[in-house]
Amino acid sequence: MRYISTRGQAPALNFEDVLLAGLATDGGLYVPENLPRFTQEEIASWAGLPYHELAFRVMRPFVTGSIPDADFKKILEETYGVFSHNAIAPLRQLNGNEWVMELFHGPTLAFKDFALQLLGRLLDYVLHKRGERVVIVGATSGDTGSAAIEGCKHCENVDIFILHPHNRVSEVQRRQMTTIFGDNIHNIAIEGNFDDCQEMVKASFADQGFLKGTRLVAVNSINWARIMAQIVYYFHAALQLGGPARSVSFSVPTGNFGDIFAGYLARNMGLPINQLVVATNRNDILHRFMSGNQYVKETLHATLSPSMDIMVSSNFERLLFDLHGRNGAAIAGLMDSFRQGGGFSVEAERWTEARKLFDSLAVDDAQTCETIAEVFGQSGELLDPHTAIGVRAARECRRSLDIPMVILGTAHPVKFPEAVEKAGVGKALELPAHLSDLFEREERCTVLPNDLKAVQAFVSQHGNRGKPL
Repeated sequence: MRYISTRGQAPALNFEDVLLAGLATDGGLYVPENLPRFTQEEIASWAGLPYHELAFRVMRPFVTGSIPDADFKKILEETYGVFSHNAIAPLRQLNGNEWVMELFHGPTLAFKDFALQLLGRLLDYVLHKRGERVVIVGATSGDTGSAAIEGCKHCENVDIFILHPHNRVSEVQRRQMTTIFGDNIHNIAIEGNFDDCQEMVKASFADQGFLKGTRLVAVNSINWARIMAQIVYYFHAALQLGGPARSVSFSVPTGNFGDIFAGYLARNMGLPINQLVVATNRNDILHRFMSGNQYVKETLHATLSPSMDIMVSSNFERLLFDLHGRNGAAIAGLMDSFRQGGGFSVEAERWTEARKLFDSLAVDDAQTCETIAEVFGQSGELLDPHTAIGVRAARECRRSLDIPMVILGTAHPVKFPEAVEKAGVGKALELPAHLSDLFEREERCTVLPNDLKAVQAFVSQHGNRGKPL
């Protein structure tokens, strides 16, 4: 399997090199040169497989030539062996044909564990084989940071620096990052918003001179391995609900477009998906594109669903690449236009093509709380604010009541007590046993100004397990 850049000017790489590269040298994102496609008979034969075995079947083509089957199987068994529910991604029925797929049974109670528990093990495997050491610099709007630290904390050859917006993540999210100690773990609170953090990461990839020869690796969803791991649970859900003999629709809370792009890929790999609903909050750049062909940057707002407080959706470039016939020069032009002018539209026929599969809705905080209360009253199920946005969007955008609708349950509600309290459901939230003392744990974090040079100097000074790089 070879991977190419969405901007067309970077060399094609194998899986190992893509895992370590993150962004392409031309600023683009890597995608498979050719997507594997499964027959309906092949997909049907996977019904009843344990999650790690299904993951092997779905992801194997992406790592072929880089990781032997036996090693990959072992990595996957270890990855999903740390989840607290035997079904790994269980489905909960809300009503007759509406389901929530619970993706929060990993160590940090969020869907990011599906990819980042795997990414940490893949990095360990590849770096050990190569005898290399790397630095991770990642940005988080809440959940990626803790999942990345949890997944990579035992990696012998990794130093990890996670940037989060100061005072703009929930207390549980922050503590899940700042209470994990290690010589190779560094939490940085940036006096800015998530987009500022993300821009610093991208700028650091573009010019890595401050690392003095060490390689930078991405844990954000720009890293192909993140997207690859998320494809699996779309197959998992469909197989539980009669697929591939019947179509399934999905509503996906999304800010960076990575999770829903995985669903788009699952469909292109042969899974019958009828509809993908982009569910977002007040920071609605994706909704404005899907509903009106306007991809325009606006002011970022803090909301009750902070993991989606994102104004520039990095992975959207991967969809644009396909919509433009995989023309890298066209995508480079669009991204230049966006950077210089803050927005763009695409040709009508390309936008119409996207609308064949995608619908969207933006949900504000008041509607989010209404939905949390409504679902709790109807079924006794307590939703986190992101999942509630997914439910609201599913109900308002659904094309057919005959087709099962699966909402991706992206996080455990205990991570967002403010939203649950505002919804007025009156249910006490308790942390799971492994996090029961979270609020008593010591925290370690460094607050830095919204300044790229200050961040890069900190990374350079504290890398290599506390020794300057």
